[in-house]
Amino acid sequence: MKTATAASPPDRAADRPADGARPTHRLPFWVNQRLGLLVLIVALAAVFGTARPAFFDERLVLFPLVRDIATLTVVALAQMVVLSVGHMNLAVGRMAAFGAFFAGFGYDKLQLPLSLGMLMCLVAGCGIGALTGWIIARTGVSSFVVTLAMDFALLGLVSLLYSGLTDNAAFTAQPAGLADLRSFSLADICVGRLCGSPAVPQMTQFTLFALVGLGFLYARTRMGRELLLTGANPAAAELSGIPAGRRVVLAHALSGLLAALAGFMAAVGTGTFRASIGGDFMLPSFLGAVLGGTLLTGGVVSVLGTLLGTALVGVIRKGLDLLGVGLESLNIYLGCVLLLALSADRVRTVVSYRMVVRST
Repeated sequence: MKTATAASPPDRAADRPADGARPTHRLPFWVNQRLGLLVLIVALAAVFGTARPAFFDERLVLFPLVRDIATLTVVALAQMVVLSVGHMNLAVGRMAAFGAFFAGFGYDKLQLPLSLGMLMCLVAGCGIGALTGWIIARTGVSSFVVTLAMDFALLGLVSLLYSGLTDNAAFTAQPAGLADLRSFSLADICVGRLCGSPAVPQMTQFTLFALVGLGFLYARTRMGRELLLTGANPAAAELSGIPAGRRVVLAHALSGLLAALAGFMAAVGTGTFRASIGGDFMLPSFLGAVLGGTLLTGGVVSVLGTLLGTALVGVIRKGLDLLGVGLESLNIYLGCVLLLALSADRVRTVVSYRMVVRST
């Protein structure tokens, strides 16, 4: 067998894949991140189910667990799209509250139907996200600084809006269909289990649409590739004719839209629209995306991995809660998981770089 060396360029060139072909090397299946996450989720579910059989109760445990995973997956996707361009969104929770406010206002004050209120929510979230991206693109200020400032601004704005327009700092009006969306499962859509399990809420349809849409965007469209190229190397992207500034605005607009969708889902889950929505979204947004394989430095995303990463966190949270672990200890464990995920992200970046160097 011949080995490629610096002194044998013909051999090295012969070992390279043809244009458009994928590299022939593959990582062993046991280091595949998504497969590892799936195995870990199944193993932990089995452990928690053995320790507490109530873990597998469809209505009391699995239904709210899947509903939380569906909501937090959308939150993680909101973080993932800005990570794809090498940015971050520290205001993801406040954008969720900002968007949910417009839905609650539409239902309570304007008597809008469910779909129109949701549309107002998404438009508001997309708009505040686009504004954030425009500020970053125009000023060149770090996304960390801009989104942190936006977080504080929205915290005050949303609180003022609720205090000025409501009596109890919450919108409680529920249009037709909202209660069904909160409490019905996919199995309730038709007779029996033909349409799904009683453990899967109807709200998971929103998450599925978000997953499919982003998967198609990044895998099949030129715009998705431009987002990734902007994150991998903004200067090179500009030299290649990619409007990096507009792609930054697009990424933040998508982030705001997804954050608003998550805020709407969270409000539907509780039955009220209040200013505190999204207050605990920050940590899950990074956990799901980073655990799933999205690089903090930009250029690499994993839509399916984000779902699996969020599911892992959800299973850990629910399992430890059933085992009687307190909230303080639970946050410590989740913080350790995030620290390990960030360390793994750095290792993955170094390994990917070395693999690229070896293939050239």
